Parts: sequence; structure tokens; C-alpha cells
Amino acid sequence: QIVSKMTFFPKWLTFLKGKEVIIANAIIAILTIGGQQLFSFFTFSCPCHVGQNLIYGLAFLGVPALILLIVGYALNNQTWRLVMGKRPHFERVTSSNRLLKYKLVCFVLCSITGRALVAPVTWLAVTLINGSYYSCAVSEYVPVYYYEAAPNVTASERSRILATFPCSQLVPPELTRARDEVILLLRYQSQVAGWLLIAVVVITVFLSYCLAGCFSPLSFLHFRYWSSYVHNEQELFDEATEQHSRLYAMQHVRKFFGIVPGSENVKEIRIPSLREWQAISGLAFLKRVDEEHYDYSLLHDWALKERASGKYLRIDEDP
Repeated sequence: QIVSKMTFFPKWLTFLKGKEVIIANAIIAILTIGGQQLFSFFTFSCPCHVGQNLIYGLAFLGVPALILLIVGYALNNQTWRLVMGKRPHFERVTSSNRLLKYKLVCFVLCSITGRALVAPVTWLAVTLINGSYYSCAVSEYVPVYYYEAAPNVTASERSRILATFPCSQLVPPELTRARDEVILLLRYQSQVAGWLLIAVVVITVFLSYCLAGCFSPLSFLHFRYWSSYVHNEQELFDEATEQHSRLYAMQHVRKFFGIVPGSENVKEIRIPSLREWQAISGLAFLKRVDEEHYDYSLLHDWALKERASGKYLRIDEDP
């Protein structure tokens, strides 16, 4: 039994490998659903007033979705690659290169947008299926001639009465049946719109993957290999970046303090002067040194310009 469990998990790991995007999207969707339920429970309260219901309902529908869309763009590394990517000045620009660049930008934008839309589309779908937001927003615009709701009143008075329908405690007893029928109608419309949105998104995503596969120059297995290579390359690059930057920073820290961080056999330490403390303190931006190099910090700038002279303090082995 233990052996079967041990072989079961590697199979699942193999199945999940390369599907990190799908898993991440599923997690984002689940978190969005949970957040929407909490948000609706604790904060949503329809004003039930003419002219305010529509603004309030649409704000709860649209504003969180817009915020989630912006956050989705901001949290995607590809967004910053696209924004901060620079073409070398010595690269020769030709019409074919320019066309290829535009195609690449369009492809990356579509990929970023697809990832960023997961949370806002989930929010919209869940809120529409819930029905409360939509019922609040459009209750005053429902044609109620079939429900015999206040037939002998003016249009403005009818709108005022309809605006109170999302709040059952404000509805007169004689209009309770009409109110229930109107709310049922609005929930039906909202839920149908929510399921249609889900269907459209699912079909669009499926067709997009199909078209991408049809126009891809790679075969299925070659594409899987390429995806695995890109993933491994990024992991190795991140590891090398961490190690390289740590070793590079260690040289500057050692020059300032006279010790290697983490050393056990320390014979002496350097005592920085007040001027040197002031030189590395404060705020600094990325500083360009020449055509090819930058200073990353004030300590980096100090270490490249100053000599490591000054006062050293001997550390006795037996204090």
C-alpha cells in the first residue's frame, strides 16, 4: 500500500507539470469567488432609492472587476518585460523586424490580458449568478404592468416604489406578491447573463488555444519541450541572479565593514567613518556610470569610488 502511494504521487506530479498556468488561474478564480462572497456579505446593502440603486449596483459590479484587472496586469512579469524592454540602439531596424516585433507585442498582450481577465471575469460571473447586484441596479426600470404594482400612480411614484423592491422591509404588504415576482424576474435575468458570460469565456478560451495550436510552428511534443525549457531556464536564471547579486553585494559589504558576512574566523573589523556612513545612507536611484554600467545603490557607488582605508579594530581570539 505504501509503495502504491509512493508511485501515485509522482504520476500526479508528472501530470501537473507544465500546467502551472491552469493551476494558478484556478486558484485565482477560487480566491475571487471567496472574496466576492465575503465582500457581498459584509459590505453590500442596496440603498433602495431612486437614482442611487443603479449607481450603487454598477459600482459593486464594475469597480472591483476593474481593480482586479489592473492588479492582474501589475502582477504579471510579462507586463513589465513589455514596458521595460528596450531595443538595443545598435540593432538595425528593418520592415521584417518591425513586423515581427509588432506580432510579438500583440501575442504577449493577448497572453497578459488573458491571465489578467481571470479574476475580473470570475467576479462578474459570480456576482451575476448571485443576482443581488443586478436586482438592486435595475429594479426601478422594470416594466411592472403585468404585475399590477401600483397601477394608479404616476411614473415617478412607480419608480420610487420599484426602487424599494430590493429591500423587502420597505415594501407595503399589498405589493409583496408583485415585489417577489419582480425580484424573481431580475434574478432570472442576472443568472442567465452570468451563465452566458461563463459560456462565452470558456468557448473563447478553447478556440484561442485551438487557433494557437493550429498556427504554431511546433508539434505537440516539441511545444511541451519548449515550455519545459523556458520554465527551467527562468528557474535557473533566478537562482543564478540570487547567487550572483549576493556575491557581488558581499564584495561591497566586505569593503565597508572589513569582514565577510558569515565568517567565523574574524581577526579584525573596519570602523567606518561618519562621512562614510553618511555617504551610504539616504535615498538613491539607479545611477548610470557609463554607457554600459550602473551603480545599484549608495554602498555600490561608495565601494567603486573610495579606497578601503581608515580605522581597523583588532579582534582578540580569547577575549
